[in-house]
Amino acid sequence: MRAYEIQGSFGLSNLKRVDAPDPEPGPGEVLVRVRACSLNFRDLMMVRGEYNPRQPLPLVPLSDGVGEVAAVGAGVTRVRTGDRVAGIFAQRWLAGPFTPEARASTLGGPLPGMLRSHAVLGEDGLVKVHDYLSTEEAATLPCAALTAWHALAEEGAVRPGEWVLLLGSGGVSVFGLQLAKLFSARVVVVTGSPDKVARLRELGADAVIDRRAEPDWERKVQKLTGGGADVVLEVGGADTLARSLQAVRLSGRIMVIGVLSGVEARLPVTSILMKNVRLQGVFVGSREMFENLNRALAASRLRPVIDRVFDFEQAPEAFEALAAGRHFGKLVIRIAD
Repeated sequence: MRAYEIQGSFGLSNLKRVDAPDPEPGPGEVLVRVRACSLNFRDLMMVRGEYNPRQPLPLVPLSDGVGEVAAVGAGVTRVRTGDRVAGIFAQRWLAGPFTPEARASTLGGPLPGMLRSHAVLGEDGLVKVHDYLSTEEAATLPCAALTAWHALAEEGAVRPGEWVLLLGSGGVSVFGLQLAKLFSARVVVVTGSPDKVARLRELGADAVIDRRAEPDWERKVQKLTGGGADVVLEVGGADTLARSLQAVRLSGRIMVIGVLSGVEARLPVTSILMKNVRLQGVFVGSREMFENLNRALAASRLRPVIDRVFDFEQAPEAFEALAAGRHFGKLVIRIAD
């Protein structure tokens, strides 16, 4: 088995390539030959030691991965050898409310992640992926796509004609744009990269705001939408949440997803009260939600947007590209034979 591990202490310089015997599945377990992984900001925070400084090391990082079933243990019935599958982010969140047990079962910390050629996972922690998707496209689904689906379809309950506000053009935001248009919603995107405006419009954005030209972008959102967005996918965190509160309409919904700009923010509590706003945390999603997403993908043939595919040996470069923040959509690592 080929893998990368965070060894000794946190930091990208401590992400080391290792070789080990291929694991074997036990009862109820499945050996997955991993073909591709994709990166999320959480993975970068984990490598840096910012997500959980108490995470035991060594740790194989990355939460997203897809591959084929290479072998099954005794009693496995949900999948069989040759099936193409993705591991779900929270291995023990199958359906229903989020639980402490589910939170403790996430891939890429605290459980070993998917940046390896072979992974043993419980059969309940797998979802089959559709043949119309390439391996690299399928690798983008377990976290970013599911988070956007959870935010818009499951919690946000976005309806046709409503306005959805998106921040930036990373994985969750781009999936949010694609899904929002699938639901016949209207979309306004705030970006700091003028060179990405055309691509956002090509994907269906009804309006794009350059935050460098419009530093008070929340006012522009209110004007464009006639009073504010109905649903906000808040991926920014500390530096953007207060602005999102101003940009959302009365009785709107803010889906709190990311912490790209920090984890602590001073909030105008009166805005939450006086606007009757709902703040909802979104922690990726359950297996049931993933299966709901899969049905929507099968019906729509939606194709994930991939910025760049790296070879396995280029994994550190993929993390550097994620840290640079210039990507549009997802960054993927291909694991060849």
